[in-house]
Amino acid sequence: MFVDSDTVSEFKSEDGAIHVIERRCKLDIDAPRLLKKIAGVDYVYFVQKNSLNYRERTLHIEAHNETFSNRVIINEHCCYTVHPENEDWTCFEQSASLDIKSFFGFESTVEKIAMKQYTSNIKKGKEIIEYYLRQLEEEGVTFVPRWTPPSIAPSSETSASCKKQAAASAVVPDAALKEGLSSEAPGHPSGVPEPAAGTPDDKLDADYIKRYLGDLTPLQESCLIRLRQWLQETHKGKIPKDEHILRFLRARDFNIDKAREVMCQSLTWRKQHQVDYILDTWNPPQVLQDYYAGGWHHHDKDGRPLYVLRLGQMDTKGLVRALGEEALLRYVLSINEEGLRRCEENTKVFGRPISSWTCLVDLEGLNMRHLWRPGVKALLRIIEVVEANYPETLGRLLILRAPRVFPVLWTLVSPFIDDNTRRKFLIYAGNDYQGPGGLLDYIDREVIPDFLGGECMCEVPEGGLVPKSLYRTAEELENEDLKLWTETIYQSASVFKGAPHEILIQIVDASSVITWDFDVCKGDIVFNIYHSKRSPQPPKKDSLGAHSITSPGGNNVQLIDRAWQLGRDYSMVESPLICKEGESVQGSHVTRWPGFYILQWKFHSMPACAATSLPRVDDVLASLQVSSHKCKVMYYTEVIGSEDFRGSMSSLESSHSGFSQLSAATTSSSQSHSSSMISRTVMRPR
Repeated sequence: MFVDSDTVSEFKSEDGAIHVIERRCKLDIDAPRLLKKIAGVDYVYFVQKNSLNYRERTLHIEAHNETFSNRVIINEHCCYTVHPENEDWTCFEQSASLDIKSFFGFESTVEKIAMKQYTSNIKKGKEIIEYYLRQLEEEGVTFVPRWTPPSIAPSSETSASCKKQAAASAVVPDAALKEGLSSEAPGHPSGVPEPAAGTPDDKLDADYIKRYLGDLTPLQESCLIRLRQWLQETHKGKIPKDEHILRFLRARDFNIDKAREVMCQSLTWRKQHQVDYILDTWNPPQVLQDYYAGGWHHHDKDGRPLYVLRLGQMDTKGLVRALGEEALLRYVLSINEEGLRRCEENTKVFGRPISSWTCLVDLEGLNMRHLWRPGVKALLRIIEVVEANYPETLGRLLILRAPRVFPVLWTLVSPFIDDNTRRKFLIYAGNDYQGPGGLLDYIDREVIPDFLGGECMCEVPEGGLVPKSLYRTAEELENEDLKLWTETIYQSASVFKGAPHEILIQIVDASSVITWDFDVCKGDIVFNIYHSKRSPQPPKKDSLGAHSITSPGGNNVQLIDRAWQLGRDYSMVESPLICKEGESVQGSHVTRWPGFYILQWKFHSMPACAATSLPRVDDVLASLQVSSHKCKVMYYTEVIGSEDFRGSMSSLESSHSGFSQLSAATTSSSQSHSSSMISRTVMRPR
């Protein structure tokens, strides 16, 4: 709560274009009285600096705490700018950092209070912005001309209006003529610039939005179009549907940079684990079919698919002991993939966008057995994966018959659940779900399951204890977990400094096409393609550092003999391609001669310092760390006849191609470089 402020300093440029003011603000923090008493303060003080630049049309706000600055460091930065592509929009960015060094033993409490205050501060900020916009309209200010130097300034009245405009800058996408946030675009009296050539339409079809996406503001629509365009230009695989892109945008409050980052990471994850094909290629073990007490059951009143989970009747410990963590995770992924499919079906059935499902969790029978540590660990891992890759898919979570032990489980799990998701939880103790505001508000009476007092037979398995005869040893489970995530047409390889990984491809017919698709999982590598008229010797199975290395993280094979000379024994047919960690690279090479082609992934070393011949300290330290000299790639290669090749990765559509099962996920067109075509998708985790 803002209490008071004093001006510390103020600066105005001679032409009035820049106005900087620094204030010391007094705030009342919503903290427990005991904590305030221990800290010995009733109020806290922050220093805020506002920098307004009329010429550049920007407003920067910086704030840091003065109280307890030796124990807690808080920094916040807000920035208002004009949208680079549409001058009728104002962009808003906000970031903050919190560093708690010590606070009387209440560090975790202070952190929670700070996060709570920050969240409420953002909400309140939006309310304040809207308040001042309405005030401007009430005063008749619907348009504010752009700032001009004093020599040609139209009047002092305009200057006063500009000051109000700065105070009311906001993330509001309505037209500038209404809100007074920016001037008209030059050459366009309406203030709306023409869309740039080559970009998608700056507006989606209204019927399409209503039918498949739901209500979108102009700014949200613009974010969707821009992110989709970026994916089309940079991502050479399958472009997600608008509904899926929209989920990531909503999960990040339509911050394009954040949504793009998590979406790229998710697309890489889906590709590596072939999640797109899990419903068609993976059959759940019989133990899951018999003892996993969950299943789909009709839909709720909003048309969302309804998933019923009888968690209290499920033997989580037995399932983990019998199957392992990875099998449970894969099963949950298959449930989420089925949920996406059902959402698409219900969208068609009900004629309105349905992008999420409802989950009903019955906790009757929940006890301390469910708090078994490995079981909770598996649950947290599943929540983490689902939160990262299926954002905004849970429309509502109904938790019924919560017992006394539930708060313990909730305390363990809730910190890992996103705030937006947590707000969708409705928790009922005992038989409260049968009263007003209960189950009937969300689910039609005729589909309430029989075990909850309804008349609809629910075919969800009843669960029960998993027989101990089905339990497996830790070693068996570890091997099974490894197998689950390596059931892929991709191969894994390790690349070491001084030990590249190489594969041999023999070409009989000239003009064949070598295609490749690989992901750089760790480190930076250089990708090369060589040709030789004679076959290299098979790799020797000898000690580490020789020609062949096998490790749990992937094999390492070297084919090019050290006695071979480049240009005499073999030749380079493609320019080296440097690939960074997190990148996905697809491409092809049209062979000119028969013979032997070697695809090589080589460790990428940073160029040495040219200023001195002496090694740097950092280089010496890095050379002592073996782990820093290891890279990892996952790859797939294939040779396709020229008659089946239809241009770079579009060859994956070929019925003769073993890649055909991936065609829907990775079909793309790429740049053509004479005899080769290479495309890459940059997906770098930050």
